[in-house]
Amino acid sequence: MAERHPKRGDSGEGAAAKPIEQWDLSTWQAYSERGLGARVGFGQRPAIVVVDMSKAFNDPSYRVGSDQTPAVAAIATLLAVARPLSVPVFFTTMAYQPDGSDAGFFGKKVPALLELRLDDPAAVEIDDRIVPAEGEVVINKKCASAFFGTPLLSLLIAKSVDTIILTGCSTSGCIRATAVDAVSYGFRVIVPQECVSDRAEGPHHANLFDIAAKYGDVVPLSEVVAYLQNLQPHQEVGVALSSSDR
Repeated sequence: MAERHPKRGDSGEGAAAKPIEQWDLSTWQAYSERGLGARVGFGQRPAIVVVDMSKAFNDPSYRVGSDQTPAVAAIATLLAVARPLSVPVFFTTMAYQPDGSDAGFFGKKVPALLELRLDDPAAVEIDDRIVPAEGEVVINKKCASAFFGTPLLSLLIAKSVDTIILTGCSTSGCIRATAVDAVSYGFRVIVPQECVSDRAEGPHHANLFDIAAKYGDVVPLSEVVAYLQNLQPHQEVGVALSSSDR
């Protein structure tokens, strides 16, 4: 029997998560047997967070940059499904003062970040292939997590969001940090595996493993698309709950 995609109100919560090809299956089985890696499933009110898909992060001439075309294309596919349903979309970038005075110890640990300057359009503008639509918020951050020192949490609460569909880069840095904070704040975390990217495969797959084991669900993009397509098109996603919904 073909696997049934989760529908609205059919989250898949509690089911066993499925490993992806690049993981060590014996390690994943050991984790599963000890109660790690269950599915959290989809909620009722999703939002998409696109982390650090700026022009600079997609340009190999920047030390933090790399060619992320497959992930960008997958994110574009996701947005094309989500936007007609009014699913909220939030973007983040990373950029600092020219002298690096606002980079703190993160800038000392990762000096390549200091190339991302507030006065450089490539650092603060999203890649043209997934350019934000009118009304979609772009947040500049200084640290790994999209939540740290930003208004993202309050914006998600204002939209009554319960599920974060997490995309962008890098899997081993800002995606992982955002996943940890998101689940800590009480959100369901869904990571479409084709929609995240890293500059190296080893850290990419290792951190997808850890996210799936402890913080959220790592699933195929097709599963997320099927979930979104089952949202009721006549009901705007992200509006405040009515009194009858509370």
